[in-house]
Amino acid sequence: MAVYRFRVTFEDFDDVNREIEIKSSQSFEELNESIQSAIGFDGSKPASFYMSDDHWKKGKEVTSRPLSKEEKETISTMKKGRLLDYIIDPHQKIYYIFDNVAQWCFHIELVKIIVSEEGGAHYPRVIKSVGEAPKQYGTTVIGKHAPEDTEEEFVDEEDIEGMETEGEETNADNDVAAVAPDEFSMEEAETEEEPTSDADEI
Repeated sequence: MAVYRFRVTFEDFDDVNREIEIKSSQSFEELNESIQSAIGFDGSKPASFYMSDDHWKKGKEVTSRPLSKEEKETISTMKKGRLLDYIIDPHQKIYYIFDNVAQWCFHIELVKIIVSEEGGAHYPRVIKSVGEAPKQYGTTVIGKHAPEDTEEEFVDEEDIEGMETEGEETNADNDVAAVAPDEFSMEEAETEEEPTSDADEI
C-alpha cells in the first residue's frame, strides 16, 4: 500500500511544521488525530479538511463537525473518508481548520508518495518536527494581568525656566525687604548726625 508524506504548517507560524507519513488507505480521522498529537493539541474541537488548489482556495470538505441532513449528501465525515479517494494530485494541497471558534488554520502539502510502506512501521507517524508549536490554550488573559496605568507628572522646560525666574524674583523681593529697614535707618542716622552751622547757633 502506498504511503503519503504530508508537510503540515501553521498558517500564522510558517516556521513551525510537522511531516507525517500515513497510508493512503487510512482515514482523514487518523490524519486529524496524528496532526493534533504532533502539535500538542487535545483534538477536542471539530475540524475540517478542504481539498485545495495552489492558491489554497477551499474545495471539497471532509469534516468531523456535526452535519445536517442536507450536508450529509455532499460532505463526507473524517471517519468514512479515505485519503486515496480524495488525493488526485501528486502535489495535493489541503487547507485544514481546527476549532471553528479559535480558527487554527494549517496548510497541508503532499510532498512525497512512497510506493510501499516500511516493514514493521506503524502509521501514521511523525518523521520530522520543525519549530515549537504555539499553545492551544493561552495562559494570559488579555487585560487581566496588565499593569495598572500610572500617571507621571512631566514638567515642561519652559515651566521650569518660569519657576526659576519666579523664584529669583521672590528671592530678590525678600532681599529688598531684608535690606530696606537698615538702609532707612542709616539715612535717618546720617540726617540726625549732620552738624549745625555757626549761623544757626547765633
